[in-house]
Order: sequence, then structure tokens, then C-alpha cells
Amino acid sequence: MFHIALHEPQIAPNTGNAIRLCSNNGCHLHLIEPLGFSMEEKQLRRASLDYRDLANVSIHKDYASFLEAMGDRNIYALTTKGSRPHHEPNYQPGDVLLFGSETSGLPDDVRNSFDADHRIRIPMLPDARSLNLSNSIAIVSYEAWRQTGFLLP
Repeated sequence: MFHIALHEPQIAPNTGNAIRLCSNNGCHLHLIEPLGFSMEEKQLRRASLDYRDLANVSIHKDYASFLEAMGDRNIYALTTKGSRPHHEPNYQPGDVLLFGSETSGLPDDVRNSFDADHRIRIPMLPDARSLNLSNSIAIVSYEAWRQTGFLLP
């Protein structure tokens, strides 16, 4: 299946929604510290309901540790500054979808470390700023899963 990575997420309910989503689509969720909340925070528990035990979640102490854990997996950086629409890559099981924080997206150095083919975006109207993080995760992860014929993990 696919890997979803959140780089320094700041809003507990969004991460809770991501946990719930990953428990339903089989993606492995990776949280890259520092987090803007505690994993015990009430809003996180409320958003993820009783799905936490059904989701595969890993926490990485920093971005370098995350990269080491990913090894040679194919990573796509999701950014409003992406050069390719999210539906163009030919996703393969094991690929990683990396999302930035809700408040600032991916840091420039992280985003710029990816070649143009691996910086992807969700099409939006010209004057739109961004989508909610959990909505973006749903859009892209389900497109990737669709491309594999909804192959079960």
C-alpha cells in the first residue's frame, strides 16, 4: 500500500482525520516531529474516533530520520508550488505522499530537494490558497489507490 507522511503537522483534528482515513484505505501514516500537539490531545482522539488501533502510524523524530526509514521508496512532495497535477504520476504501491504542515506547507529546503516530476499539486482555481490538509490527503491517496485498481494491502 501507500505511505502518507505529514511534515510537522500543527492541528490535532487534521491528524486525527488522517488516522481515520488511513485506517480505511490501508495507507501507513508517518508523522514527522516536531508535532504541534500531543498524540493524547482530546481533539485528535475525537477526530480519529476509535480508529487509532486500526491505523498503522509511525512517528519520526525529524525529517532525516523519516528519510532514512523510507529508504529508496519513491517520494512525492505535495505542494501548491508543484509542477504536476496529482493525477499524472504513475503511482506504485509503496510510494510515499509527503504533505507539509497546515500553516506553512513544506519548508523550501524540503520542497526544493525534489525534482519537478516529484513535486505535485492538486488543481485549484487561480486565486485559491490551499485545501484543508485532511481533504488533500484524501484526494491524492485515493487517486493513487485508484490507479492500482484499489488493490488491498
